[in-house]
Amino acid sequence: MQHQQSWPCPTCAQDTVFEQPPCADGHTDDGGECPEWICTGCGTGFLLGGLESVVEAAGRRAGAAA
Repeated sequence: MQHQQSWPCPTCAQDTVFEQPPCADGHTDDGGECPEWICTGCGTGFLLGGLESVVEAAGRRAGAAA
């Protein structure tokens, strides 16, 4: 895991450490930050950032599947 932050987890109902897994969508290829974060306690995932991040990732995945 690359980065860690402490945030309130809705599933754990407490502040928990969230880790950022290696980015499979290419967000970090140009020095950007991946919007995916995972709770180390329960595995709940967050996608932080604007809609552009989600659309961009979906486009990459669709192109890779073709």
